[in-house]
Amino acid sequence: MSQLFDIANRVYIVTGASGALAGSAAAYLAAQNAKVVLIGRSQEKLEATVARCKAANPDAQTLALAANVLDRPALERARDAVLEKWGRIDGLLNGAGGNMPGATITPDKNFTDLDFDAFLQVVDLNLGGTVLPSLVFMPAMLKGGRGAIVNYSSASAPQAISRVVGYSAAKSGVENFTRWLAADMARVSEGKIRVNALMPGFFIGEQNRRLLTNEDGSLTARGKLIIQNTPFGRFGEPDELHGAIHYLLADASRFVTGTVLAVDGGFTIFSGV
Repeated sequence: MSQLFDIANRVYIVTGASGALAGSAAAYLAAQNAKVVLIGRSQEKLEATVARCKAANPDAQTLALAANVLDRPALERARDAVLEKWGRIDGLLNGAGGNMPGATITPDKNFTDLDFDAFLQVVDLNLGGTVLPSLVFMPAMLKGGRGAIVNYSSASAPQAISRVVGYSAAKSGVENFTRWLAADMARVSEGKIRVNALMPGFFIGEQNRRLLTNEDGSLTARGKLIIQNTPFGRFGEPDELHGAIHYLLADASRFVTGTVLAVDGGFTIFSGV
């Protein structure tokens, strides 16, 4: 393999590792012989991701650490465990995030029905849950002299998408934070630490399955609308994010920082008319 894409033995932290997209990414990184640290709230669910990593690579080197991405002491304990085991941190995939009903405006409601507390919780989880892990793990990358952070944006960040007011606001914040941190770290690290974001289009996971598909597997009205506005005419598969993640973590992108890479089947460039 070209050294540009060689990530073997690099230590990558993946938050939200028990989720569909970040869990798939963790298993992929393990298959590339990276050392993968899995962070999520449930140790039991993390062990299921460890099993996925082992299935992808029987010799996978993993470390599963239960921690909430909004709990700084827990993240600091996780950081210390990683440094004790492997001595360094080479990258961070900020995959933790999600939505909740109260921060979503259903078709029978409007903005005045918004649950503001739920809105704040969604912003805290997605934006705060990106900022805080970056803050906790960045010093180790600075000390090691290199690092790559990949944040998760959303197709709802650059444009208005109905219903998801809290999630959209949070992911827009993630994009801005990505650019800000990229510029700051470029200055501080003399270009050795890069910060980019991945913008997935629509992928079906447990959180949105009932929103996009019916019990019989057919598309809901919203699912049909999304497909109609996606030039590829389908939802994405989790493994279709792997190449972009690999590129943004590897030396192949060593002069790339502050960018948002869309993997969306054309959703964000299509007007639907």
